[in-house]
Amino acid sequence: MVGVTVVSLVTARRDVTVRVAEIRRVETERAGREAARILPDAARMMESRDASTLRALLERAVGRGGAAGAIVFDAGSDRVIATDNITPSLIDRTREVVHGAEGRPHTEYLSTADADLQITTHLITRDGGTLGTLALISDGNRVVHAPWSLWRSELVGVLWQVITIVALTVVLVRWSVLAPLAQLTRWMRDQRASVAGAVGPQAPPAGNLFKPIAQEVAHLVSSLEVARASAREEARLRDAAASRWTAERLHAHVQKALAGRSLFVISNREPYIHQRSNGSIETLVPASGLVTALEPILRACDGTWIAHGSGNADREVVDANDRLRVPVNEPEYTLRRVWLAPEEEEGYYYGFSNEGLWPLCHIAHTRPVFRASDWAHYQVANRKFARAALDELSGATSPIVLIQDYHFALLPALLKAERPDAQVAVFWHIPWPNPEAFGICPWQSDLLDGLLGADLIGFHTQAHCNNFLETVDRGLESQVDWENFTVRRNGHLTSVKPFPISVARPDPLEFAEARKPQSVQRADLLTSLGVSAQHLGVGVDRMDYTKGIVERFLGIERFLERWPEFVGRFTFAQIAAPSRSRIQRYRDFEMAVEEEARRINDRFQTSTWKPILLRRRHHGHEEILKFYRAADLCLVTSLHDGMNLVAKEFVASRDDEDGVLILSRFAGASGELHDAIVVNPYDTDELATAIHQALTMSDLERNDRMGRMHHSVLENNVYRWAGTLISTLARSSKERLDVRVPRHEPIAEVELAN
Repeated sequence: MVGVTVVSLVTARRDVTVRVAEIRRVETERAGREAARILPDAARMMESRDASTLRALLERAVGRGGAAGAIVFDAGSDRVIATDNITPSLIDRTREVVHGAEGRPHTEYLSTADADLQITTHLITRDGGTLGTLALISDGNRVVHAPWSLWRSELVGVLWQVITIVALTVVLVRWSVLAPLAQLTRWMRDQRASVAGAVGPQAPPAGNLFKPIAQEVAHLVSSLEVARASAREEARLRDAAASRWTAERLHAHVQKALAGRSLFVISNREPYIHQRSNGSIETLVPASGLVTALEPILRACDGTWIAHGSGNADREVVDANDRLRVPVNEPEYTLRRVWLAPEEEEGYYYGFSNEGLWPLCHIAHTRPVFRASDWAHYQVANRKFARAALDELSGATSPIVLIQDYHFALLPALLKAERPDAQVAVFWHIPWPNPEAFGICPWQSDLLDGLLGADLIGFHTQAHCNNFLETVDRGLESQVDWENFTVRRNGHLTSVKPFPISVARPDPLEFAEARKPQSVQRADLLTSLGVSAQHLGVGVDRMDYTKGIVERFLGIERFLERWPEFVGRFTFAQIAAPSRSRIQRYRDFEMAVEEEARRINDRFQTSTWKPILLRRRHHGHEEILKFYRAADLCLVTSLHDGMNLVAKEFVASRDDEDGVLILSRFAGASGELHDAIVVNPYDTDELATAIHQALTMSDLERNDRMGRMHHSVLENNVYRWAGTLISTLARSSKERLDVRVPRHEPIAEVELAN
């Protein structure tokens, strides 16, 4: 109120001043016009010394123009000619005004006992000489009292303005501030009270005004809810005398295992991507089991994650050393970004890694392509990452380095050459083929030598470990110990062990939103997809030729041929995220998948149903979870796969212990999930039979199978994988012979082949 009043009074004062000045100007101009009519005759009469005629002129002018009176002062004498109503005292006052005007036109206001007067003086001149002064006397009441009357009206306006603005402000504050604040308070109280069975909304009910606070509170509440769920799970496990791994247990385990040593993770994919969109920078978290597994480790020890900066705004958020603290809301570890030129990324990632090593390791009948230029870029990228890693390792004592995947086969040896005290591990996330297949690579010796710089090499399965050791045994001069699964090369000992990767239990908050019965979830999901069906199958894959998507579709077609009673009743939803579309082989595969889905749909579909729903876009985890929980079966038909986490994600999501997993024998997960229906994806009839078996399986058998797999996946989850990997590396033998690890060429840019 005080603020609005002060502003209104300042505005009113300016308004009154302007309006008073305007009134004075109007009155002065009116008096000037009257004087202009009188002055010529007055000058002539002053020159002829005709006083009586001049007085008569003044009387007529006063009567006609509305002035209260007029006075003429002779410049050459003390003679004064005035109208009859002018008193001597007024003449004296007017004389003072005339003298004060110093021979120029002037307007002044006088207050007498009877009235407020306006006195306007004008010179009487003729032929350049001054004969006297004409003073017109008018009623000045309007001008003298104008400020007070104007202030009265302004103050009334100010009063109404203050009342109106304050009232509107109160209403707006209550509506846009206090009401949302009250809702926010009630929501936070409900969360704190944790009403039985109510998890609460994911974001508080507040508008844009409280958006920053709402986001922070939402993060806080989400963290608290996850902590509560984890505490309840820990209590349940203690009560059941179980020892399931959780993020919290991994956190404590890592701190103990590392004993203060620094941890560094190196991967091509970064855990956080910064993208500029609509003028602002957004932080994206890629859907990745790797992030789920490794983040708790890095948070536990305040580690460093070194990765390729791929976002278009990544450079804008790092410091001068290309670092930033993450996660944004609760910074607990460091992300170091490495920059690659477009041609380097093209050759290293799309070329050698994904057109060479990927098809080489996945025996899926796609010919690998090896180019000398791609190999040169692969070397450049590995050396860039080595330089960045050595910068970060500087000052760390006996650091632990965990390198991820086939993008960095040369990196272990590069790091060990400079930092032999570092404990280096590589986890190879894709299969390792037999020695004959790997021998296709022109640079197999360089790749093997690079990998054997590590102290520990991990694969998903023992079969992949065996293939690697056989490849080393045939390709390099080395000592392979098949009893302990180690390789000694140039005095350096490398252990090779299986670490089957897994998944985490779905977020408790996401689970809470999926508590509807499966039949209801399926009906709701199919309705949203515009399809009417009784049974639903799901497949979740990257659009990759190793995933067996075409073979899967052929199996569905054969199933509908052999059991036509399921036409119109069974729909298969294929979620296929676009992948590596810059590579021609992948573009051709996408077209083949679309064509096969279109052909089968054209053959069987009706106006309200189609057998295959192909969804070619990226789906969030929450979207995929809805498909998992609504499906009767999940088809995983990889032609060759290291593990395939989709199979484990499907099982982990089914806390209702329902649904059937149909799993390729060529996926690493088939070695663990023995209760899945294991198939050969190349055998179309076997696939069709498996689908029929899944849809006609008894409830008891279905629940028993899924219950055992669900328990296995939750026991052997991603946190156990990460904890086991870190423990093995931390306690691995520190045996060092006098023979030093051979020095590799200096870490510098290699020249690219022309």
